[in-house]
Amino acid sequence: MTIAARLRQYLDGEGVGYDAVPHPRATTSAGSAHAAHVPGAKVAKPVVVHHEDGYILAVVPSTHRVELGALRDVLGRRPGLATEAEIARLFDDCEFGAVPPVGAAYGLPVLLDESLDGASELYFEGGDHTTLVRVGGDAFRALMKDARRARFSHPAAGA
Repeated sequence: MTIAARLRQYLDGEGVGYDAVPHPRATTSAGSAHAAHVPGAKVAKPVVVHHEDGYILAVVPSTHRVELGALRDVLGRRPGLATEAEIARLFDDCEFGAVPPVGAAYGLPVLLDESLDGASELYFEGGDHTTLVRVGGDAFRALMKDARRARFSHPAAGA
């Protein structure tokens, strides 16, 4: 159970209180939610997106899917999903697929789906496949203070 070094440094530097929540190995955010017995709607999942000017983290609940058309409208540019190699380079202290949504820790802007507003607590990947990070809603909003907010996702089938 580990939290990625850059994420831990950023959380500690910002004075954000958090808990590490260990769980059996899972390879998706929704799987981590299930393994940790946490509602999937309370797990913030980042989708790494590239566009002409660089990268952005599009953060949605693990129960949702990003609508690329809506994302294009919000960004005003054509988005695409980052490749595995791009993600590995951007998040070199994380296991692939265990990317945290705290873009500021990695120098990346964040676009936060409005469906995450108002939550009393949220969870997110800590950088490996066996740890979720739990923060209170106010702490999460503080971590996302520079994030742009919009609606660009929809619930996944069966979620």
